[in-house]
Amino acid sequence: MRTWRLPADIDTDQLAPGHAMKHGLEVIGKHCLEAVRPEFARQVRPGDVIVAGENFGIGSSREQAASVLVHLGVAAVIAPSYSGLYFRNAFNVGLLLLTCRDAKRILDGDAISFDARAGVVRRARNEEIVCEPIPGFLLDMVEAGGLMNQLKRRMEKSG
Repeated sequence: MRTWRLPADIDTDQLAPGHAMKHGLEVIGKHCLEAVRPEFARQVRPGDVIVAGENFGIGSSREQAASVLVHLGVAAVIAPSYSGLYFRNAFNVGLLLLTCRDAKRILDGDAISFDARAGVVRRARNEEIVCEPIPGFLLDMVEAGGLMNQLKRRMEKSG
């Protein structure tokens, strides 16, 4: 997995710019992070990971700010902290967030792997960065592709 390093305080308007909000995720995705990393929307690939500073997802409660990263194929966001609203929106749409105090040790373009259940990110030379544990119900939600998919599966099993 390739990493995209971002600064602290990435807000929802940088992820899903207001001028694109009248459109769907296809258009929003073309403008995702254009103010910070203009090449991101063109070059991000499924499985890439965003690594950011503190306060990722601050700003409005727009769900599209998390949904657009899922739409673009981002596998996870790794940061020391998140906005509370963004944190909940992300898991609801199936976006994995790893809270890692030492996320700054992960550099732009690093090849990494992670084990979300174990709460570990691995860099080159088997360097491990420990992340906060994620409750199982949130990991299950991500694996299902978000809350709505998880609820649909439950209904199908019980129906």
